[in-house]
Amino acid sequence: MGHWTVINILVYLFARYYKKPYVICPAGSLVIFGRSKILKNLYNYLIGKRIMRKAACVIAITQDEVTQIKSYGINAKRIFLIPNGINPENYSVKDNTSFRQEFNLGADPFILFFGGLRAIKGPDLLLKAFNNIKDEFSSYKLVFAGNDRGILDELKRLVRQFNLEKRVHFIGYVNGPTKSRAYHAADLLVIPSRHEAMSIVVLESGITATPVLATDQCGLNEIANLGGGLIVPVSVDGIEDGLRNILSDPQQLNQMGQKLYRYVDENFVWDAIISRYLDLYNRIHAAGSSEMNY
Repeated sequence: MGHWTVINILVYLFARYYKKPYVICPAGSLVIFGRSKILKNLYNYLIGKRIMRKAACVIAITQDEVTQIKSYGINAKRIFLIPNGINPENYSVKDNTSFRQEFNLGADPFILFFGGLRAIKGPDLLLKAFNNIKDEFSSYKLVFAGNDRGILDELKRLVRQFNLEKRVHFIGYVNGPTKSRAYHAADLLVIPSRHEAMSIVVLESGITATPVLATDQCGLNEIANLGGGLIVPVSVDGIEDGLRNILSDPQQLNQMGQKLYRYVDENFVWDAIISRYLDLYNRIHAAGSSEMNY
């Protein structure tokens, strides 16, 4: 799993030494983004691309990632698309009243952001977009759920600058039943990411029937086609337009949530995903070598 790790190097070396087939799932990590570009390019030059090319097959979690994998010189026949999955039982707890009371949210509708507070996740884009529509949708609040990963101080500075202290809440990291209650209580989940291969929070939100507004860099653009949410460009203007569109008709929020729920329930529950993994591994085992014959 992943790509930029010493563990992957060790597994690769042992697998090749003992002539054992192995499968790699980059899980969205192939895109070189951020401050470590030089190190990552060096890693790929020395061994990273070799690890990818010698695998019996490579698993992509979204269609967008298939293209990224092909750029490493991997034949399309050795790429299998198997998305991430979700366990609905983990998101069955629902108590909107207690959640709102615990975090002092009152009875107002709120928009939820769920994830680490870092630049790649785009919480700053969402905050700026929310500020631009605050007067049009004055009843809505914005809730950030997640640990600080470097930009919490900047976000709080913007909140003060925009005079949004009473409408923006930072509730920190939540998990377990509280996480489930957060999704159920929210009116809309927004994923303003600048990049991610497949946003698992789309599935988490969907299994609770909460609609989603996401950027076109989250790996699940099909939710717009099925009417489970909106997909917008990665920009303040894009998110602003999306919020204005989706919040202008409160009735459509419930309809979108139900459509997204059906899509996630039919396609991303772990029982169905695991059967695809087992089928693939059985085929590799039957082939008896590190390269499958198709």
